[in-house]
Amino acid sequence: MLEKIIHFSLHKRLFVALTTLFLLAGGLYAMFTLPIDAVPDITNNQVQIVTVSPTLAPQEVEQLITQPIEVAMSNIMNVVEIRSVSRFGLSLVTVVFKENVPTLDARQLINEQIQSVSAEIPPELGAPELMPITTGLGEIYQYVLKVEPGYEEKYDAMELRTIQDWIVRRQLSGIPGIVEINSFGGLLKQYEVALDPDALYSLNITIADVFEALSKNNQNTGGSYIEKVNRAYYIRSEGMIREISDIEKIVITNRGGIPIHVSDIGKVRFGAPKRFGAMTMDGKGECVGGIAMMLKGANANLVTKELEKRVEKVQKMLPEGVKVEPYLNRSQLVERNISTVLRNLIEGALIVFLVLIIFLGNLRAGLIVASVIPLAMLFGFILMRIFGVSANLMSLGAIDFGIVVDGSIVILEGIMAHIYCKRLSGRNLTAEEMREEVMAGAGKVARSATFAVLIILIVFFPILTLSGIEGKYFTPMAKTLVFCIIGALLLSLTYVPMMASLFLNREIALKRRFADRFFDFVGKGYKRLLNLSLANIWKTTAIAFSMLVASLLLFGKLGAEFIPTLDEGDFAMQMTLPPGSSLSKSINVSLEAERVLKERFPEIRHVVAKIGTAEVPTDPMAVEDADIMIVMEPFNQWTSASSREEMVDKMKAALDEIKDAEFNFSQPIQLRFNELMTGAKADIAIKLYGEDTEELFARAQEAAAYIEQIPGASDVIVEQTMGLPQLVVNYNRDKIARYGINIAELNEIIRTAYAGESAGVVFENERRFDLVLRLDDTKVKDLNLDKLFVRTDEGMQLPVSEVATISLVNGPLQINRDAAKRRIVVGVNVRNADIQRVVADIQETLEKNIALKPGYYFEYGGQFENLQNAINTLLIVIPVALMLIMLLLFFAFKSIVYSFVVFSTIPLSLIGGIVALWLRGLPFSISAGVGFIALFGVAVLNGILMINHFNSLRESGRYRLSTGRVIREGAPHLLRPVLLTGLVASLGFVPMAIAKSAGAEVQRPLATVVIGGLIVSTLLTLIIVPVFYKMVAVVTYKIKDMKLQLIGKSNLLPILLLILMLFSTPAANAQTDSATQACSGTQVERGTVGDSAEITLAEAVAMALQQSPRVKVADASIGKSKAMRGSIVDWGSTSVSYSWGQLNGLEKGDNELVIEQSIGSVITPFYKNALVKSAVRGSELYRRLVEKEVVAEVKRAWAYYGYAKSLHLLYKNQDSLAVELERIAQLRYDQGDIDLLEKSSISAMAAQLRARCIESGQLLNLAAKRFRWSCFAQDAVLPAVGAEVLFDAGNLAEANLSQLHLDLYGNNVEQKRHLLSIERSKFFPELSFGYVRQRMDPHKGLNAWMVGVSIPILFAPQHSRNREAKYELAMARWEEQENRMNLSNKVESLRINLMQQKQMLDYYKGYALPEAENLKESALLRLVEGDVDMVEASVSLDRAREIVSAYLQAIYDYNVTILELELYTE
Repeated sequence: MLEKIIHFSLHKRLFVALTTLFLLAGGLYAMFTLPIDAVPDITNNQVQIVTVSPTLAPQEVEQLITQPIEVAMSNIMNVVEIRSVSRFGLSLVTVVFKENVPTLDARQLINEQIQSVSAEIPPELGAPELMPITTGLGEIYQYVLKVEPGYEEKYDAMELRTIQDWIVRRQLSGIPGIVEINSFGGLLKQYEVALDPDALYSLNITIADVFEALSKNNQNTGGSYIEKVNRAYYIRSEGMIREISDIEKIVITNRGGIPIHVSDIGKVRFGAPKRFGAMTMDGKGECVGGIAMMLKGANANLVTKELEKRVEKVQKMLPEGVKVEPYLNRSQLVERNISTVLRNLIEGALIVFLVLIIFLGNLRAGLIVASVIPLAMLFGFILMRIFGVSANLMSLGAIDFGIVVDGSIVILEGIMAHIYCKRLSGRNLTAEEMREEVMAGAGKVARSATFAVLIILIVFFPILTLSGIEGKYFTPMAKTLVFCIIGALLLSLTYVPMMASLFLNREIALKRRFADRFFDFVGKGYKRLLNLSLANIWKTTAIAFSMLVASLLLFGKLGAEFIPTLDEGDFAMQMTLPPGSSLSKSINVSLEAERVLKERFPEIRHVVAKIGTAEVPTDPMAVEDADIMIVMEPFNQWTSASSREEMVDKMKAALDEIKDAEFNFSQPIQLRFNELMTGAKADIAIKLYGEDTEELFARAQEAAAYIEQIPGASDVIVEQTMGLPQLVVNYNRDKIARYGINIAELNEIIRTAYAGESAGVVFENERRFDLVLRLDDTKVKDLNLDKLFVRTDEGMQLPVSEVATISLVNGPLQINRDAAKRRIVVGVNVRNADIQRVVADIQETLEKNIALKPGYYFEYGGQFENLQNAINTLLIVIPVALMLIMLLLFFAFKSIVYSFVVFSTIPLSLIGGIVALWLRGLPFSISAGVGFIALFGVAVLNGILMINHFNSLRESGRYRLSTGRVIREGAPHLLRPVLLTGLVASLGFVPMAIAKSAGAEVQRPLATVVIGGLIVSTLLTLIIVPVFYKMVAVVTYKIKDMKLQLIGKSNLLPILLLILMLFSTPAANAQTDSATQACSGTQVERGTVGDSAEITLAEAVAMALQQSPRVKVADASIGKSKAMRGSIVDWGSTSVSYSWGQLNGLEKGDNELVIEQSIGSVITPFYKNALVKSAVRGSELYRRLVEKEVVAEVKRAWAYYGYAKSLHLLYKNQDSLAVELERIAQLRYDQGDIDLLEKSSISAMAAQLRARCIESGQLLNLAAKRFRWSCFAQDAVLPAVGAEVLFDAGNLAEANLSQLHLDLYGNNVEQKRHLLSIERSKFFPELSFGYVRQRMDPHKGLNAWMVGVSIPILFAPQHSRNREAKYELAMARWEEQENRMNLSNKVESLRINLMQQKQMLDYYKGYALPEAENLKESALLRLVEGDVDMVEASVSLDRAREIVSAYLQAIYDYNVTILELELYTE
């Protein structure tokens, strides 16, 4: 199969070239249209449900909103996790689904449950809504509205927020891939009626009265239409509020005919609701901004570019003095990461190219292999686009072109080794000769190259089974690498041979190059080291495995982390103030922190703080919390610090002067991922579960105090769940009942007075703003119930303080729930330590020092949880990968021992990977784990190469070479390919290992493991594999020596040799007649066979033709066809009728005689005559075919008898030998020279040969009967044939197809055509004539003649028969075509078989049979000399016999092919 592909590529070079050009064009298109992002999106499959209820405290939010939603969501299938946050005025429930659930299906299931749970949540408390379909990578574009100098007074916070909501947000929302533009900061514009409580009381007006008046005076309606003078006039009333003066003029009530307007009891103005969030920038004050949220699965690169284009358009639409200024753009991170990837790929490709040129010593060969690199990459781009794999740091960052082009290197090295050798030295090859030599060289190594590539592919397939975060990180890498390797494999079998035939130098000149001299120098040292190792195989093995044990001990000290932190270039800082801090306090502190950072660190471009919750609360923070984005200049422009860790330490030190605030550092994407994945914004989330929020908070603070003392644990933050100061209004139910009022009225009054209540909407063209009613904040800065009045049933106004009291309590700030249980999180970031060790220390410390109440317990999440899940997955995936490697090795070697020898290179490759991690100070991570998986596949290739070469070298000569000689000759020859493979694969990772640019952190452990592992694995393979190979031979020899005894040179050996050399002589047969009686007994039927007459082949053919029933049947068929001639003209019957009585006369004495004869159609007999002639000819052709087949059957039986006779003679002679060996074995056993096992083996072999002799005798009898049956002889006959029958092929290879068969196929068509003509002739008229004689008194002797014509008027039946004949003719023609094609294919197949069988016979005669004779003589000679025992000698004799048996079978197959060709050709 592979040779055919190479042959096609070399003979269809134009096709291969055009296909390569199409690959180039398609790859470039895929490359430029491929989705691009910074990193893979690892966000789990989650849906967030948010409910905004501005007036509810955390306890009520949990009880009334969160819990009902959680209960409803728990009934959904395929849900992995449910967690929630209940804050003041906000409920956020996160439902995590399994990864295989489509996002839209998950949202549909959530929607259905929301519909059912909405009835349990009162409408005034808020309606649950689904958050946008976005992920941790969703915040791709963040911006602020910047006011230019001189316009600060014109645009306040409310105006900027209005511009953001009604201009910027609306324009950016229509971009494909954008799911939400989240506004942040500023004041949301409202039309506010600020009520004066004193005025309300003095005028005896309640808040409810004002609310009702506003609602009734803000309406439009219509009155249908009226018709007048053939026109319709539509009626519309305009009562909507348009401006503030309209509100002021609304009448609330009349007192004594005097209207009381809204302006009489309060101020009407522009206001804003209570804010739960704000935004500041660069320490210059508050600002207004937005966050563009990208749709899950969208192309970040395209969406960002479209956003930038749309922002340019929006800039022109904004009022003068305002512009959109982005401060965080994902495209910058994407560009940094992709540039890192491209630089690493280019540097890796150049290194591979240089290594190839240096060590191959041929510039053109290096260029051919190097050209495979971009083509394979383009092939990978095409499949990435087809399978939806985006281009990012992981999918492109781990590509090693050394691994990718490994197959091409093997193919090209094989071609060069075949062409540039002494055989062709000094020649100048022609184009055709070059093509043939390239094909021969590539064909030798194509199988090995393909197998090597398949090993690498198989190793990477388990990575595709990874799930969760590690699967989303590394599956794109495995897919991309597999795509590129598949492309490189296809190119190595097609493109590389084609290019080699065109561009390699045709002048064969053997020159000593640098590479040859280098490997000669290295080879000398290698031989000395190898000889030393082979002389001390046990010490060498002990040293190697001691190194392995030491490296495993070292592995335990490396530590572990989930995935190395990606350097995003920017910082994200979390600011936390004491619980209960106001929004104003948070704004002031954030501004101060911004000013400090901007003044002291010139590397900072912008500092933007997002305080509290945005309009779309994707991050449910309190007003005392803030996410501060620190946008940095490029790293090469930093002056304050030389590393990120140093920069963080200096920033924290600078911020220490700010009191009552904690600052923790992270990165924007990392922060968002941690929050969405675990609900926490820290590397380690220590979760404490329990019931009482106060107890949870106290125990968490106690735990945090211990954790802060642990090395490596930094930024220890206890989740602020307590400390929210609450003014609680307590109602006196007895007084409420006495005055006849209800709590709903009181709650509405309090809510409206302080939070505000919407009384309608005010439209400004397309813009709409809420009309809100609340108390004037200048009048009631405190919660004063004396200022609030409620009307009783008697109509009197009662102060609320009469029925309620106020108390100040310290309530929960937020209530977090996980799996329907309350919990609190202690967040810990890990710095300068590995996460696994820090978690172990935390667990030990907390178990020792923290005493928990029953029902309270700790759990550990965050990155540590991800690490544990990933390790558990790798514990399954890595053994599966190892098992697949072992399985492939067994298929390759068909030996479990050699499979384990090669497999031993895998654990030894761990040494280099572990030591490399330790030397670079890198902990074990999932990146390193994937590197070990990739290392296993590459490391095993060199072992396969060495074992294959050793085995082929051992079998290359006439006799098997000794193990020592195999190693001494084979190992130095493998030095160049082994070193070249290891160097190319490892050096391709060097740019990734030493890179320090963006994104290099994730690639570094993987590249380090592969480089270190390959270097050590390559060096150890060159030593350990030969040592293990020799060890296997030594151990096998010792085991064999323990079971068998060597044959000594005794007095019986010369006699044995004489007997074995003369086993086929009459004397030997005479000595063994009694022993072979059982085999000769198979000739019982030989008594009848022996009395049979022997006839020649010509006599047998004549007898068969004379006696064959088939020939007689064919003769009868000819007679039958000839007999049809009498039916050609069919006149039918003659009609005679006589009538009497009164016919036409007067009396009854009349009579009439009528004679009528039909002669039918005049045309039909001509067509029938043609049909009869055709049938006669067909019968004659059939008889000739039968004769030919009978002759062929006789010859086949003749050849079969010759085969059976030769086979019987072979086994009869071998049986005699086996009986003699059995006799001698018994004698040797009696003397004690051999053991019972060896004697039993000889006896079993003799019994087997005797059984085969009996079978061959039965086969001979069956062949005799078959010959008699083929001759149709009455008496027993035998062919007069020698031992071998070999027919002469003559010129059968060039003979034409059998004309007899072709004529017979055509005759069938001809007969069907004549039948159609006969049916068509029946449409013509048929003729008839007759005679009439009458007597009618008184007239007598009246005569008349008549002639008639019958015309077929009702021709439908005949028409059907005509159509049937047409179809039969068509079918006959199709059958003729099929038969001709089958005959041609059959003859062509037989010719190919004949050529192959002739070559096989030549092989047997020229090589195999002489080798069988040599093998027999060598076995006998070595048996005499004591080099082998009797069992091994018998096995060698059995091999010689099988060669002769196969030769006899080949003769018979050759004869059968000749006979079939004679039958089907002429």
